[in-house]
Amino acid sequence: MSIPSTSMKLYSIVLSIILLVGCTNTEDSQTSDDVVDNFSVYGKITGGGYSTIYVEALSDRGAIPVAKGRIEENGKFKVTGNIPGMGIFQLRLGEAKDKMIPLTLVPGDKLQINTTFADFQNAPNASGTTWSGTLNEYLKYYSLFLAKQGDISAKQGSTSEEELMQLFLETRKPLDDYSLGQMVKNPANPFNIVLSTSATPSVGFENWNPKNLEVLQTVANAFSSKYSNSPIAATFENQVFQIENAYKEYLSSQKTASMQTAPEISLKNTQGKTIKLSSLRGKVVLIDFWASWCGPCRKENPTVVRLYKQYKAKGFTVFSVSLDQDAEAWKKAILQDGLEWDNHVSDLLGWNTPMTQLYGFQSIPHTVLVDKDGSIIGTGLRGESLEQKLKELFSKK
Repeated sequence: MSIPSTSMKLYSIVLSIILLVGCTNTEDSQTSDDVVDNFSVYGKITGGGYSTIYVEALSDRGAIPVAKGRIEENGKFKVTGNIPGMGIFQLRLGEAKDKMIPLTLVPGDKLQINTTFADFQNAPNASGTTWSGTLNEYLKYYSLFLAKQGDISAKQGSTSEEELMQLFLETRKPLDDYSLGQMVKNPANPFNIVLSTSATPSVGFENWNPKNLEVLQTVANAFSSKYSNSPIAATFENQVFQIENAYKEYLSSQKTASMQTAPEISLKNTQGKTIKLSSLRGKVVLIDFWASWCGPCRKENPTVVRLYKQYKAKGFTVFSVSLDQDAEAWKKAILQDGLEWDNHVSDLLGWNTPMTQLYGFQSIPHTVLVDKDGSIIGTGLRGESLEQKLKELFSKK
């Protein structure tokens, strides 16, 4: 368990939902006759004379230039540009890349900043948009949180990781409480893109409040309704969907991990013959819950096939449990994906199968690794994690 670094910059905390907006470059936004400026950021930054100020879009490819301007000797400035819709941006002051604040610009916004060079990142005194007040308050809470992170770092080495994590969560609580409260109060506020980092599981689900998922879903629905034409609304909704699925998988793994022996599975194969999981005692068995209609399952199948071929001579096999309802689609997928082991079973009940309750999973693919005695030795293993686990097991032979 690790504690986030105290050197973490403000813009990086936005990263749980880093979104590509698809903006024009700086030159185009300022010179093209075909592009009309639809936002402005202006005001006064005392002590910032002659510095360059940038508006940049945040994306998975890094910061993308949108517009820039020069601060006058008296601190006044104005930057204009064009954006395709609501998005996550940053306002960067100077070239050192250590002075920046998050923006959630919407076409038509006229954001005013009235601050000093020294206070730019902590107290921009923003106004003029529906979300500027939230930005100001957020930065106050964030600055207090960041200032106290040094105390946490000083305790590393002399305090247990569990105690450090608890201290971290307590220190961050005022920031998270403010953010969650604002998200509930005004779900459609564009700045919820930034506030949502307080609702996402940044260090795993162990200390995460599942009620945060409801808050995220409420915001996603509000964004989809108010900003239906903005790519960020769909991306945000997809991010929330992924968090929901990951949490379900976490719950499944927790339930399975609490078991010692894999519960018996007794289902019919493609020829109608009943096969029991217990009949495979003496082998290392990967119980693979999948379906022909499950894209991620089909994508994972080549890895399972390769590992089966690699270790079958050493006592490894696969027990595939399908959540299909269409027998023909199930059988066809087995042939198409080359799932050459014999143990293919299904009750053809889809998600109504009692297997979901028996093994505690809510999404597929879901895997459970069982040793030769029928004891569970791993859950949720896929790809590299499955390969590494099998390597460890069979390298001991």
